Amino acid sequence: MAERRILIDKAEPLLLFGFNDVYLRRIEDAFPETQITARGNQVMLRGTEPALKRIARILDEMVVLVNRNGHLTEKDVETMLALSDAAGGASPMEGAGHNAVVFTPSGGVVRAKTPNQANLVNAARTHDIVFAVGPAGTGKTYTAVALAVAALKSKQVTRIVLCRPAVEAGERLGFLPGDFRDKIDPYLRPLYDALEDMLSIENLSSLMEQNIVEIVPLAYMRGRTLNSAFVILDEAQNATTPQMKMFLTRLGANSRSIITGDVTQTDLPRRSDSGLVQAREILEGVEGIEFIYFDEGDVIRHRLVKDIIKAYEKFEE
Repeated sequence: MAERRILIDKAEPLLLFGFNDVYLRRIEDAFPETQITARGNQVMLRGTEPALKRIARILDEMVVLVNRNGHLTEKDVETMLALSDAAGGASPMEGAGHNAVVFTPSGGVVRAKTPNQANLVNAARTHDIVFAVGPAGTGKTYTAVALAVAALKSKQVTRIVLCRPAVEAGERLGFLPGDFRDKIDPYLRPLYDALEDMLSIENLSSLMEQNIVEIVPLAYMRGRTLNSAFVILDEAQNATTPQMKMFLTRLGANSRSIITGDVTQTDLPRRSDSGLVQAREILEGVEGIEFIYFDEGDVIRHRLVKDIIKAYEKFEE
């Protein structure tokens, strides 16, 4: 059995350890035959050397979170443990591919927060087309937009194109005030929200004026060829099979694409009409295309969202 002593000098120990050391006890439970003891601002570890290395890396990430957010939650600790498992013993965020996906204007960092978000990050760096399929609140769109912004900033691509189907437009668009742009913007608002977290308002406005960043309805993609672009199709469950084929065949040289959606929430008349449902059957196994499946364990919204998803799944069964 190995022993290690860690000095906590970059974060408040009470915030890091939790009330009555509850966070340390959770980490200890995750590593059988390992003992964790806190004394003041020191942590004593006893166990196998591989386990102690992983615990030390988890504690390092927890210190980063405390300093960034001013607090730590049980969910944060669970996320670090899950990412450590997914990383196979590497640093939790190294298992996600890199320490950060993209830095925000406020000085924050967008990171993979769950194992499947980490899988999406890794898949997007090794495949030209990635499908991210799963329920609401799992960070599919947000992570995809972060990857697109990172690719633009690092000059891997020269433009970003984000699009969504506006399936309700045929029924409701005429009742909304304003011109066509005013009518369609509410359907694209979630994409604006994600971009505004990662780019300053001035920078985003400039990029959109130059068409370096475009946010458009899916119908606007017809007839285009997009070279050196990062293209995202959001809410893909609302695209029909012909629309999905049309979108996928827009990719030009040096372009990449992420398609996100939830096959259980299609607004099309029949679920079988969904191009996302068909794409899984047609494209899974094609080289260069990867499917990442999210579940309720990846939900990072309000804690009740996970319970709501489970309740609906049970009802539908």
